[in-house]
Amino acid sequence: MTAEWPVVDEDVARFTAPQGPIPSTDWDFSHIVFGDDDLIAVGADLEVGTLLNAYSNGLFPMPISRGKLGWFSPVQRGVIPIDGFHVSGSLRKHAKRFSVRFDTRFTEVMTACGDKKREHGWINDEFIEAYTELHRLGWAHSCEVLVDDELVGGVYGVRVGRFFAGESMFHRRTDASKVALWALTATMAAAGMRLFDVQWTTPHLVSLGAVDVPRAEYLRLLSEARNA
Repeated sequence: MTAEWPVVDEDVARFTAPQGPIPSTDWDFSHIVFGDDDLIAVGADLEVGTLLNAYSNGLFPMPISRGKLGWFSPVQRGVIPIDGFHVSGSLRKHAKRFSVRFDTRFTEVMTACGDKKREHGWINDEFIEAYTELHRLGWAHSCEVLVDDELVGGVYGVRVGRFFAGESMFHRRTDASKVALWALTATMAAAGMRLFDVQWTTPHLVSLGAVDVPRAEYLRLLSEARNA
């Protein structure tokens, strides 16, 4: 279904552009010992090198208490197969209401995802600053959904090689976040991306094609995508 989205060459190029070496960090996750819990480590920082080292080794950060960072690697990892996004008839119909852009309003998308009115919101100013820097350096991307020039939905995440970690999404109009995911998956498919990580599955994501992958299998897929 993803191929039905009208992919734009300029957007595809964002996911094929060369990336430089990962900056050094005081925190190395490559030798971490995984346990039976999703939470793997506590501490470290949100510097560019730390974040990219973590994503490259299957971890992602979330705040777990005031001033503390948790690093997670779910035992069952949510993944949307690049060629397996589900497009319903109603989504195809509603998509005509919107226009889509990439990387034009990254910080706005993150800020909307971190709206304090949202239940279980966790994206704070420290995360927005850190990921905006990743975006500036070409390691993070956003997909924006608009009505006229009004931002009504979007998704953002981190790319390393042919791996993309979706971090969060939002919508202010019905189906706007679904359109963002559809456009993103189709664009990544056209770019030859191999792995779309969505952290944990939810009933909503499962309805769009997300599946659970055991950690060991996920890490194998990650290694292949990262080094492709």
